[in-house]
Amino acid sequence: MPLVLGGVVGGRDLRALFGSNDRGIHVEEHFTNRQEQWEAVTGALLDHLSTVRAPDFDVEDLEAPRDNVLVFHGVGGIGKSTLSRKVEAALAHSEHRPAQWGAPGWAGPRVLPVRIDLARSAGTDFERVVLTLRLALAELGRPLPAFDLALRRYWDHVHPGEPLEEFLRRGGLGRRFGKAVPQQMQSALADIAQALLLPGTVGAVVGQVTGALVRALRDRRASVRALAGCARLADLLEAEPDLDALAYSTHLLAWELARVPTAKAVVPVILLDTFEDVGDRVHRDLERLLQRVVWLMPNAFFVITGRSRLQWADEALHGQLDWTGPTAWPGLAAPDGPPAANAGPGPHGERQILVGDFSAEDCDDYLARRLTRDGRPVIGPDVRAVITARSHGLPLHLDLAVQRFLAVRRTGRHPRPADLDLDFPALIVRTLRDLTPDERHVLRSVSLLDNFDVALASRTAGMTYESAALRLVERPFVRSDPHAEWPYHLHGVIRSTLRTAGDRADDRWSARDWTHAAARAFEAIGERWADTSARHRSRLVTCLRQGLRLARDFDLELGWLAEAAWSYVGDSVWEPLDPPAPAEPDPPAPAEPGPPALRTAADALVETLSALARRQHEHRERTVARLGAVVESGLLPPELRDMAVYYRAKAQRDLGRSADSRRGMRLVAEGGGRLAPAARRGLAHLARLAGDFPTALRTADTLGWAGRHHRILGDVWWVHGDMARAAAAYEAARDEAEQHAVAGERATAQAHRAFTLAFTDPAVAHDELDLAHQLLVGLDLRATRLTAHIAALVRDAGGAAAGIEDRARVLRAEADVAGITAARPAVELALGFHHAVLADRDRLDASLARLRDLVRGDAYAYYGDIVCFMAGRPLPADRPSGTRWLDGPDTTRARWQALVTARRTLRSGTA
Repeated sequence: MPLVLGGVVGGRDLRALFGSNDRGIHVEEHFTNRQEQWEAVTGALLDHLSTVRAPDFDVEDLEAPRDNVLVFHGVGGIGKSTLSRKVEAALAHSEHRPAQWGAPGWAGPRVLPVRIDLARSAGTDFERVVLTLRLALAELGRPLPAFDLALRRYWDHVHPGEPLEEFLRRGGLGRRFGKAVPQQMQSALADIAQALLLPGTVGAVVGQVTGALVRALRDRRASVRALAGCARLADLLEAEPDLDALAYSTHLLAWELARVPTAKAVVPVILLDTFEDVGDRVHRDLERLLQRVVWLMPNAFFVITGRSRLQWADEALHGQLDWTGPTAWPGLAAPDGPPAANAGPGPHGERQILVGDFSAEDCDDYLARRLTRDGRPVIGPDVRAVITARSHGLPLHLDLAVQRFLAVRRTGRHPRPADLDLDFPALIVRTLRDLTPDERHVLRSVSLLDNFDVALASRTAGMTYESAALRLVERPFVRSDPHAEWPYHLHGVIRSTLRTAGDRADDRWSARDWTHAAARAFEAIGERWADTSARHRSRLVTCLRQGLRLARDFDLELGWLAEAAWSYVGDSVWEPLDPPAPAEPDPPAPAEPGPPALRTAADALVETLSALARRQHEHRERTVARLGAVVESGLLPPELRDMAVYYRAKAQRDLGRSADSRRGMRLVAEGGGRLAPAARRGLAHLARLAGDFPTALRTADTLGWAGRHHRILGDVWWVHGDMARAAAAYEAARDEAEQHAVAGERATAQAHRAFTLAFTDPAVAHDELDLAHQLLVGLDLRATRLTAHIAALVRDAGGAAAGIEDRARVLRAEADVAGITAARPAVELALGFHHAVLADRDRLDASLARLRDLVRGDAYAYYGDIVCFMAGRPLPADRPSGTRWLDGPDTTRARWQALVTARRTLRSGTA
């Protein structure tokens, strides 16, 4: 009886059954999903049945390509053996077919499933494979004389003095398949002896029967006309009766099957499970014999399950296997891209299918049904959620978690989610058991990496050769993504287990081994980043993510990360960089656990870059708090500390805390570091927000590209109503950013240009906004997106059906959630323009009131002045803004009134 995962036999999990004294718990193996694999089986089998029924099909054609094999491969514990058993049961008896599997749509010959477990623990050798095939065909109820004679000749030669009947009885095959085969073989030999007029009993004359039959076949005697149709029978009976000859003799089995009358015909479906145990990729003796069976029995269909793809379509294996190459095995040829999990046979006959992980829903369903009491799940939803997240969809992890659940119950308490929030060392054993020592070393090394290529894996492992890495990436627990910077990554649960579970293997790594590997990986990734011939944004983000994790988890010096961080910040794109929280492994651990948060410079840099990326999704108060903790920690070198101070000051400005922002900007500007020009720009912004436009203008003239001087000029001119000059400045800022390949600045300048032109020409503004949205694709710039949406409000101002009030409410809420308080006055300014165009005094009063409520201190006080300019109202004497206009307030008032008048004229002309 085959050994199966988790002690599951006959639909019952015996290990779980014996794991508790609580007889109220119902333990059942629950088979989840795998419908797509079943559809792949039935589809391929339908194609096979169509082939063998074709008039030109010839079982003796040894040159035609073979398409009679379907392969399911996947990581250990993914459920391949369970799938194999279920397919066997579903083909044998329709009542055993899972409810979600559809009924097969074939007619004609009966399908005869035969499952053979090739696991080493099952003790299956090639003799037992051949005997199992013959025994399964006993239910035909007729002898197979050509094959039976060859088999009996082999047995008597290799096992002299050991009756085949006794071997079958002792090995259990007789119990599994009955005793019909020995009787059929005796009948076949007796019939041949009688036809040849040979005297004596069959047992005494096997050799005589063989010799006489060969002579009769050579002489083409009429008495053996039935067997003469097999062209290769005589040669097989003359060959040395060894394992090679036994393998070739399966051709006779195929020939006999082809002779069965149509009414009794069967198509064997032979399921070879645990194919990875037939040998390794150096010693292929058993694999060669099994391949020979598949090739020589083209009228049988084979379903092979194992950890790796079959390599039979690889011409480089010529000489190790009998039939190789894509011409011989068109369905086994490697596809151009990576195999898709759960994919069925494709349009080009792809017959090697990766068995994918369970979905989260499948995992939950499996756990809910595995242990039940009175029809209700014993494992609660909170515990199931933790197990599902930890498993990454691997069924073996689910099975081990069930055992863990029962073990905790035996202590007298009900398991909590924390009890199952762990990995299982047994997964390491399953993963490592069929790897070479070099492959194990590479596997542990790449578990440090989110993704990798062969060269990076070898470099991380400290190897000067790549052969081990090349072999490893062919394993099913190594997944491939052709769109990633480096294409390979480990299955999630395998990686997590290697890094966090207690490794008890003989070649386990010490903490120092892990640290050395991390240092090698960090250096290798840094070399990739330093390669200017391949430096691009995707490479930068990939290197930063992996480098930050390694430096943080293993207390490494920042090294190349500092320069990479500046490159990341310089583009203003803000992809998420947060590496997962540090692992908490059982001893031996790769690093000693330390105090939480900001223990090293790497911790501080991770927090800094994470805060900068997350500020697009978090309230600015949160950004200020996170960056403040970094600054106060004192862990970063001075230039990187400036980064935290500067962006904290920017967030403070967004929150309307101008005094705090000014102190931070001045500190960075006076330091003279890389961000000094940006800090001087920040000071110019603060001067503008305070209404000190002469100072802002003078500062802009000194900033240059590094200080984004053109954008500062645009920010000054639009406030004065000089939209043409402002739009030109923003256009220059956009073009300059494009020349320097800074995508974030380019999009920001374009959004501001669209905002400016929205006051003068809605049609032009529409096109400019389209361009802004195009430039924002792939960028995470929340404030800039708000600017673009406010520009759309201005563009639509004065329209009767634009829904501007509702849109403004949405934008207010978005600005409040983000903590971008600077956007709120801009929304009210846009509404003020709208109401001024419509001459709606009441709503204009409401906008002015909201603006007064928003103004705290001197920031944005002049926005109220601008709304008054638009409406032709005098400035309030009780609340002077103190604004220093470049051309004086009268000139600025005239410009804004002209914009309102022009919009009224436009709207009246289109009314």
